[in-house]
Amino acid sequence: MRIVLAEDSALLRAGLAQLLEAAGHVVVAVSDAPELIAACAEHSPDLIVSDVRMPPNMADDGLAAVHTIRRERSASGEDALPAVILSQYVAAAYLDTLLEHGSFGYLLKERVGDVRDFLASLEAVARGETVVDPDVVKTLLRNRTSGVAALTAREQEVLALMAEGLSNSQISERLFLSAGAVSKHVAAVFRKLGFAPDDENRRVRAVLEWLRHAPGQSG
Repeated sequence: MRIVLAEDSALLRAGLAQLLEAAGHVVVAVSDAPELIAACAEHSPDLIVSDVRMPPNMADDGLAAVHTIRRERSASGEDALPAVILSQYVAAAYLDTLLEHGSFGYLLKERVGDVRDFLASLEAVARGETVVDPDVVKTLLRNRTSGVAALTAREQEVLALMAEGLSNSQISERLFLSAGAVSKHVAAVFRKLGFAPDDENRRVRAVLEWLRHAPGQSG
């Protein structure tokens, strides 16, 4: 697939570009937010991979550029352009912007070191799925007491894996549980959180939306 990669660190940008090209992707690499917007307009990528912080302001310019690109594409009636955001820190507030248009990934930069998982995450997002870094999910879980407190320890574990984008079969493999046991836990999670399960991607977004915005006390 064609990927626009936005990263202001020359060393990391070169490393990521080499990694993605070795995996068979076509990469257009840029170093700042205006270049990111221009590259997407020129090359019509299948996926954006972008750092949060980059020039010109070294704030959340990368995230803002991705949001602008995705918003304009959605406004034109097209499907949202899949995007994977890379961040050095856990900042759950970024999910508000990303959730608006779906088909996104939010990963900490340290996850890039696990090449197989990183590439799998990119492919999942390109297919329209949602992938969120486990540490972000853990932060959200810690900050929610309403609803989550009613879940058993195993149900919270299943919830965290759902929010990371895992399917029932993947959860079954990760936790060494039968398919029937996982289905039972998933049903219990959705019942206790107050909504019914849907397809895999929508349920992940629903879980994240709930974790981000449900009433609760900060931990």
